[in-house]
Amino acid sequence: MTPSTSKTVAIYARVSTDKQKVDMQLRELRAFVQRSGWSIYEEFIDQGYTGADIKRPALTLMMDAARKRKFDILLVWKLDRLSRSLKDLINTLDELGHLGIDFISYDNNLNTSTPTGKLVFQIIGAVAEFEKDIIRERVKAGLANAKAKGKRLGRPQVADQIIEQAQALRLRGFSYRAIGRQLGVDEGTVRKRLKGET
Repeated sequence: MTPSTSKTVAIYARVSTDKQKVDMQLRELRAFVQRSGWSIYEEFIDQGYTGADIKRPALTLMMDAARKRKFDILLVWKLDRLSRSLKDLINTLDELGHLGIDFISYDNNLNTSTPTGKLVFQIIGAVAEFEKDIIRERVKAGLANAKAKGKRLGRPQVADQIIEQAQALRLRGFSYRAIGRQLGVDEGTVRKRLKGET
């Protein structure tokens, strides 16, 4: 990507509380866009949201704009500004890649439009996949070990006395939901047990 290439850039910035920090991020990112000869489509700012927040309004708006192909590049200050976990980061960058949108993390010097940036992203993705496989294998091994020791897996059984109470309430015209609420049992469990399912 050369500076003369005309591109539209979406800037995403996030800070937990300190307004001054977002100003500093934006100033640097705007200057970078100008030096590159690009134009800013929009600045998306989540103020007062931590990386652990599931719902970040500006991030949602930015991804909606990305899906409509409103910009060519997403620019952030650092990787941790965009995502709360490696898994979410990989998923977000993967979606952007499929949409044909490049990603630049300014402070980390990561640019998916360059061969080096693509390689780094692929390595990050491979590490994330490797980590996921390890976790999956550990879970399988743990379940097999528990089963070998005779431990019963899954949800605990509902006592017969509770099922009898559920049957009595059902005969009185109570719905499965109402029965579940009254007895503190999941509605699906009540429904299955009263219909004779295991």
